[in-house]
Amino acid sequence: MLTKEYTILEPFTRTLWQPLTFKQVKKLSLNKSDNYVHTALKEFVKSGILEEKKVGNSILYSISNNCFALETIGYIAEHKSQTSKHLPHKNIQKIMDKIKTAFYSLIITGSYSNKTYKKTSDMDIVIICDNNHDTNAILSEIKMESELMTPEVHPYVFTQAQLFEMLTNKEENYGKEFVKNNLIITGGKQFYSIVMEAMNNGFNG
Repeated sequence: MLTKEYTILEPFTRTLWQPLTFKQVKKLSLNKSDNYVHTALKEFVKSGILEEKKVGNSILYSISNNCFALETIGYIAEHKSQTSKHLPHKNIQKIMDKIKTAFYSLIITGSYSNKTYKKTSDMDIVIICDNNHDTNAILSEIKMESELMTPEVHPYVFTQAQLFEMLTNKEENYGKEFVKNNLIITGGKQFYSIVMEAMNNGFNG
């Protein structure tokens, strides 16, 4: 279970590329105490998880690009997804059991990630694998299982390099879509590392 302090960081998992003001963090994290939010933000800056930058009269906070920060927000995002009661967790685990590669990120996107799904909706999942793995091979491992599930699962598989390319491409594409709308089941740190790398190469949401 996450401590109250770490709920301050949850808004940053939704839009890693967008710095937030004190007021935005307070509103999005649903914390009512000015003092508590201010103290927590300062502690996260001190620990290296957050960076602060003064712009005009405002201070903007953003996630630091280091292992500890990405590990932390990855865990927060995973915890949020794994405790989301509307997701069919048993079915998701069955799909994960079929994946043979040790390295991957698995996220839920589409209507199941923003709770706009209906009884007839399919569930879209995205798997991000290491560049050394064959995306078609992973897809074939889970395709049959996915089609037999209720709700039916539509799987997509990309390598890290493919996701990076989509995010740094000027055109709108599926990669940009699911980076903005997702629930991360596992591999949060790896997923955010790719997003951060893309941000360093021009991706801004």
